[in-house]
Amino acid sequence: MRYSEVYSGWKDDPEGFWMEAAKSIDWDKPPSKALNDEDAPIYSWFDDGMVNTCYNAVDRHVDAGRGAQTAIIYDSPITQTKHRISYSELRSRVASLAGALRAKGVEKGDRVIIYMPMVPEALEAMLACARLGAVHSVVFGGFAANELAVRVDDCKPKAIIAASCGLEPGRVVHYKPLLDGAIDLAEHKPDFCVIFQREQEVAHLEEGRDVDWHAFQYGVEPAECVPVEGSHPAYILYTSGTTGAPKGVIRATGGHLVALNWTMKAIYNVDPGDVFWAASDVGWVVGHSYICYAPLIHGNTTVVFEGKPVGTPDAGTFWRVISEHGVKSFFTAPTAIRAVKRQDPKGEFAAKYDLSCLKTLYLAGERADPDTIEWAQNLLNIPVIDHWWQTETGFAIAANPMGIEPLPVKIGSPSVPMPGYDVQILDDAGHPLKPGELGAIAVKLPLPPGTLPNLWNAQERFVKSYLTTFPGYYETGDAGMIDEDGYLYIMARTDDVINVAGHRLSTGAMEEVLAGHPDVAECAVIGVSDQLKGQVPVGFLCLNAGVDRDQRDIVDEVVGLVRDRIGPVAAFKLAVVVDRLPKTRSGKILRATMVKIADGDSYKMPATIDDPAILDEIKDALRTIGYAG
Repeated sequence: MRYSEVYSGWKDDPEGFWMEAAKSIDWDKPPSKALNDEDAPIYSWFDDGMVNTCYNAVDRHVDAGRGAQTAIIYDSPITQTKHRISYSELRSRVASLAGALRAKGVEKGDRVIIYMPMVPEALEAMLACARLGAVHSVVFGGFAANELAVRVDDCKPKAIIAASCGLEPGRVVHYKPLLDGAIDLAEHKPDFCVIFQREQEVAHLEEGRDVDWHAFQYGVEPAECVPVEGSHPAYILYTSGTTGAPKGVIRATGGHLVALNWTMKAIYNVDPGDVFWAASDVGWVVGHSYICYAPLIHGNTTVVFEGKPVGTPDAGTFWRVISEHGVKSFFTAPTAIRAVKRQDPKGEFAAKYDLSCLKTLYLAGERADPDTIEWAQNLLNIPVIDHWWQTETGFAIAANPMGIEPLPVKIGSPSVPMPGYDVQILDDAGHPLKPGELGAIAVKLPLPPGTLPNLWNAQERFVKSYLTTFPGYYETGDAGMIDEDGYLYIMARTDDVINVAGHRLSTGAMEEVLAGHPDVAECAVIGVSDQLKGQVPVGFLCLNAGVDRDQRDIVDEVVGLVRDRIGPVAAFKLAVVVDRLPKTRSGKILRATMVKIADGDSYKMPATIDDPAILDEIKDALRTIGYAG
């Protein structure tokens, strides 16, 4: 079937489309209908169905005779560890952990915070919560104590499951002191904490509160799966809010199962039994959707990787994992591929491995610049697919549906909207714009199953944050355009559309030009305040390894490129070379923080920043061109 037929089929009969997709899930009680719109603009899906996520992700594959298949491949170049867990073994481990949690009082609807590194036990903890109908909230391992405390107070967990430590190249991250500090700071106190002791650091256990992962499971009856309503929250995932207070994105169980299962074939083109790898972290939405849940629900083998794209031990680690484990579809962030490209621009490490198993590379998490896509295409000789989604949506808003009909790739575009998403480009007044015109990207309500139905205990904030600017639409916060062929282009966050002397310009378009320079490995463009023009763009350039030319020449060349390709209207005259860019741990560049530094405004240290010292380097670089407060 063609993509156009599938998309129009959804548009003509959304109820029928999602009820058909729901047949691929094993329900304890099938839903009588898909959409509940009685409380619009608050919508819910599959409300009256009864279902269990863990059963669908684990037990049903064992019951179908596929228990011997590998469910999880754990590969940790940091600890030099590799092992495989079958679906049968995973069921035993998860049922045991769930039984131990139940024995200590965790029931359906209780919240459990999970504070873990990239180890299989993190997935087991998520699945054990799902088995009981408990609502998990994964917090990125190593998050600061005060940030963890804010989340404890917001979701009020009965229990916290944590590891003793996490591991970064060359250092141990001490999780337990951060956890203890968070509990001291928080007003809400958990009933108990489960600590997974890693051999690299055995943590002190607080008597009466902390229990050992293995010891507290000893002699406990394994738990069976508890059916929950389709609208029951599966998890809460906190995402940064503009006010500084994190927003608790809810994922409802039924829609989550249906939508994620549908995407594995339709978007990622894998069949049950294939190996799928998303190189992310369980602390982010990609880790929830495509390390833990979607591959297991669909009966794939998922890879849990504890390492980095470079430095563990080199820029060939991605290619080694793909080759050794037979990865068919690989999903990572553009920043990871840029890091590999910067260290190994000629792709010499990739040449050492047989990558014939790999059929498609998927990129998401930030804009994928054409230079990075072309480099990866030339290196791997496979389709490189950009796709676009958000923590709030849980799966792709726009993608190239490789398992339905591979569409022509337009570099710079994440391709076309997926069924469930009626994407519109709107002006400031909420009027639809013509093809090719830059505006706010919004999605007509209702959003599809699997997307956020609400925020945790914050419906007023949900409506204000997402549904108020454009009534009848979900506001994505991104700006872009749709071309004559229906392809979507994400140009920038709405905040990154800058106004230069009355001209609305996309910083993303300028970044594409800078990234095309042969010496530039990575870049960012921000808009800084200017008395004459309102705002002017400033570029930050990270150079490829081995580039030893005069940096002033490179800056002059990129300024000329922007002038040639975008025009003098961009007023692009300032660029500076830096060693690295400030990023979150998931690879997003902290542009808003950079703008505040440039404008001399006060800013809060972002909780998700990878290395706070980089901000001082950015400040020094800005001073060299006359900015930074």
